[in-house]
Amino acid sequence: MRTLHHIGIPTDHVIEGMTHLAEAGLYVTDPQQSPNRIEWLHFEEHCGMPEILKTMPHIAYQVDDLAAELKDAEVLLEPFTPMEGITVAFVIEEGAPIEVLQIAESTN
Repeated sequence: MRTLHHIGIPTDHVIEGMTHLAEAGLYVTDPQQSPNRIEWLHFEEHCGMPEILKTMPHIAYQVDDLAAELKDAEVLLEPFTPMEGITVAFVIEEGAPIEVLQIAESTN
């Protein structure tokens, strides 16, 4: 089952309170701190993320079984672990980027 987690919106500037993820080449806000679950993303020039993520908003869903979500999906970005206990992947659905994330039981 999918549960809405956040909406990610690219921005062309750094917003106060963003966290810098230097290895990924981006700045990001915490959607859990937003009353509307907005995650702002600012991508540095050297960021290797797919262009569609840099230019289009995405919807993120928390899922129970990430592997099942990716089966037969058009995978944009293979699963990775941006922080301990959270595994994330991006797929394309209806021409738009969709983030699917699984949070380990011990992290919930």
